[in-house]
Order: sequence, then structure tokens, then C-alpha cells
Amino acid sequence: MRKKKWAEPYLESHPELVIPDPSVYKGKWKQLLQTSCLHVEIGMGKGGYINAMAAMYPEEGWIGIERDHSAAATAARGLIEDETKTNRNERMIAGNAESLLEWFAPGEIDVIHLNFSDPWPKTYTHKRRLSSAKFLEMYRIVLNEGGTIRMKTDNVGLFEDSVLYFLQNGFTFSEFSVDYRRKEHPEDAVTEYEQRFMDLGQPIFQLCAGLNGDSK
Repeated sequence: MRKKKWAEPYLESHPELVIPDPSVYKGKWKQLLQTSCLHVEIGMGKGGYINAMAAMYPEEGWIGIERDHSAAATAARGLIEDETKTNRNERMIAGNAESLLEWFAPGEIDVIHLNFSDPWPKTYTHKRRLSSAKFLEMYRIVLNEGGTIRMKTDNVGLFEDSVLYFLQNGFTFSEFSVDYRRKEHPEDAVTEYEQRFMDLGQPIFQLCAGLNGDSK
């Protein structure tokens, strides 16, 4: 998204929500958020999904990661300025998920969410995908033994390739859909971004993957 001049100062002025040094809480996120279940959304964009889910599940902990500081600031402002929401169970990280192992301890995360990630369509950019082998190797470290990865996308090419990435890297599927929203899923928030695709009749591809017992 277009760079916003106010983004950097806004992020710096709200360290109670946007954590300046996430490594400080490595191994301590559940204690910070007073929860036994930790969700991490990688690539939270403007925060529509994580803000809605944190409100729906206040007993669970939610952390959103976004490398684009303008998007991260928009997400933070949306939460802070909405008086109907609380950030008690939510924190944000304005940084690149390539630093995931610096921020989270082995087995610390229960669920990783990948929602409408950048598809990086050109072959030479596939290694940047959040579902690529490089990232899956990091996820297997920070996920706990029963942890899962939940992925949604509108991009069929990314979805097809990601299915292979997961299978090739020791994951199995507990959920799999090529038209996720043909049924109602009241437990899963629908963002404005996702609703646009649904209004156009475009299918949403979804999966939930976990590690094989002997793959960790």
C-alpha cells in the first residue's frame, strides 16, 4: 500500500500494542496475553481479520505480524480508535516474518494464520511465499506438537503450489476446501477484503495443516 507519513511515528507512539522489540517476549507471549492458546497471523495487512478474531475469542491470545509499516499502522489505529474493541489479548509486530525464530520459542505457537498472502506469482519469487519450504521449516519449530496452520487465499495457483509445499514438508491436512465460503463458518471472521471476492462469486481456497507425529 502507499506509504503513509504518519505510520512510523504512530507505531512508535504505541509500544503497548505494537511491540518495539518482540524478542523480549520470546517464550513469554502466553504469559503476556494471559492465555493458554496463542494465535499468530503472518501478513495481517490492515488488521481486519486479527482485530475481528481477537474480539470474537477474547480468552485466546492474538499476535499480528506485518512487514509493511503503513499497513501495520493502519491495523493498529483501527484497533486503538475503535472503542468497542479491546487490545488486552492482542499485540502486533511491525517486521518481517523471516525473524520468526528470534521472536518465538520452539513450540510456543498453537495456530498460525496465513490469510490472502502475497502470491508472488513469478517462479523466481516463489521462495518468498509465506507457505514456501523456507517458512514451513520455521513454522515447524515454533508450532507446538498439536499446532496447526490455517491458510486462506483467492489465488488458485498459490493454493495448488502450497498444497504440494505442505505435503513435501511433512504436513497433513485436517481441513481442505476449494470453495470455503459455500457454507457458513461463523467461527471465522470475514474481512471486507474477503467479502469483495465473495460478492464476485470467486471461490475462497482454504486448508488447515498440521505436522505428522514423526515429522517434528
